[in-house]
Amino acid sequence: MANDPSEPSETRMDAALRELFSHGERVPLVYWRRFSGAKATVLATGAVGILAFITGLSHLSQGGASFDGPLAPVVPAGTAGLVQLAGVLLGFVLGGVAAGMQRRYRLAWWGAAVALPLALVLPLVTAEATDVLLFGSAAITLPLVVYNRGGFDRRVELSPFQAAALTTLVAVQLYGTVGAYVLREQYTGIETWTDAVYYVVVTGTTVGYGDATPTTADAKLFTLSVLLVGTAAFGAAFGSFIVPALETRLTAAFGTMTASELTLLEDHVVVLGSGDLTEPLLDELDAEDVVVVTLDTEAASALRDRDVSVLTDDPTDTEALLDARVDVARGVVAATDDDARNTLAIIAARQANPDVRIVAAATDQRHVDKLEGVGADAVISPAVIGGQLLGRSVLGEADPLLSDPDAADTTDPDTADTTDDDAADTTDDDAVDPGPST
Repeated sequence: MANDPSEPSETRMDAALRELFSHGERVPLVYWRRFSGAKATVLATGAVGILAFITGLSHLSQGGASFDGPLAPVVPAGTAGLVQLAGVLLGFVLGGVAAGMQRRYRLAWWGAAVALPLALVLPLVTAEATDVLLFGSAAITLPLVVYNRGGFDRRVELSPFQAAALTTLVAVQLYGTVGAYVLREQYTGIETWTDAVYYVVVTGTTVGYGDATPTTADAKLFTLSVLLVGTAAFGAAFGSFIVPALETRLTAAFGTMTASELTLLEDHVVVLGSGDLTEPLLDELDAEDVVVVTLDTEAASALRDRDVSVLTDDPTDTEALLDARVDVARGVVAATDDDARNTLAIIAARQANPDVRIVAAATDQRHVDKLEGVGADAVISPAVIGGQLLGRSVLGEADPLLSDPDAADTTDPDTADTTDDDAADTTDDDAVDPGPST
């Protein structure tokens, strides 16, 4: 809106200042989401696990300690040893839960929802001075877990072999436990269900402490069956999870990043493809979380050396973009060296997240309209921008995008103002035709 010449200069100045310094959106002093999101929840859960482990070690170091907490009377007699071990066990459990939550597993979230209340109850039983930090951290972390429950929605997907191995392992444990308890009269050292479970586990894992032994031929045959089947079940279940983990580590060693490592990304920028624009783009986005999706393994390895998150996959595949968490991304950049691949990448990104902002680079100026037509919010032609900058540079015009940061300082402000005024006056004189004199 143009200023009214009739207004006083002070009024115009006040209006200009208000327009310059007023902001329609509030800028928060502290971004609370950074301290209350999924990342903070995972870190807090891991911290509670560490404190629980330290607290458990403190309890064990006290030997036969007596507990004086408000909930101590409800603890059954003779279970003081289990209470002392509870902290260490909770530490291991919460450590595994935090690892699962890092991959957004819903099952891990349920584990945290169960383990954190136990971490709150433990100090109320022991009433030790060393338990104050555990109680406080658990009290802070539990609301975070509940608040961010929607962020941990990934299902645990097992392969058919893993599901069969786990089912077989559970079946063998049930078979061995029930059989050992039924035949307990033919064993030494087996009297309760706990003894039966203990016997099956040490037998199946080939530990065999020798404190529970068969005394009859039937018991020995039963033990042999548990030993053969149980060992095979343990080995299959163990291998079905260890082998994929080793493959993941080997993949990471070759410069790629697995999808599970990307699951905690929020408000990041997804760069589709790698090419000549990747390096300057990453320099510009240095302060942002960036994930590059590319099939070029050499480029992926080089980017990983720079601590850039890389997903070695097809940037035109919608599933790959979902693995890169494009559904919660701040923006997407289609920056391959091929406009056709950029087009497919834009379509895939728009399918994965219809609301995300997509910016594309057009190697050919003629394809700008096409890239906008398939869903890009903005299309930039590096060739056009480069030509404009070259033209400004050769004419000596200052531009903030020029590679020489001192280029804009070579012109004297006073001279520049005078030149502009003179140019404006010249333009005005030429624009007005006085006509013939009369």
